[in-house]
Amino acid sequence: MEASDVDFDMVTSSDEWVLVDFWAPWCGPCRMIAPVLEEIAGEREITIAKVNTDVNQISPGRYGVRGIPNLILFHNGEAVDRMTGAMPKPGMDDWLNRHMT
Repeated sequence: MEASDVDFDMVTSSDEWVLVDFWAPWCGPCRMIAPVLEEIAGEREITIAKVNTDVNQISPGRYGVRGIPNLILFHNGEAVDRMTGAMPKPGMDDWLNRHMT
């Protein structure tokens, strides 16, 4: 799902797990992890919210996003952990498993 500065708080305030992907169309590593995130969304009870940092600059600024891709995991409306940079699926699975078990 696409998220914006306007609906960011509503998207991340869910009682469910939400993984926010701060990305930009020109970012090669962002494009590399996109299929991995789609795969994760199909395997887990998690919402993947994509925030284009070229268009939405308030939300990344609030969370101190300085590099992309930047992933922030939310649960019950709170930021639980973050990861910057591209990582292969096994690494992302390990990272998520540390929090979602």
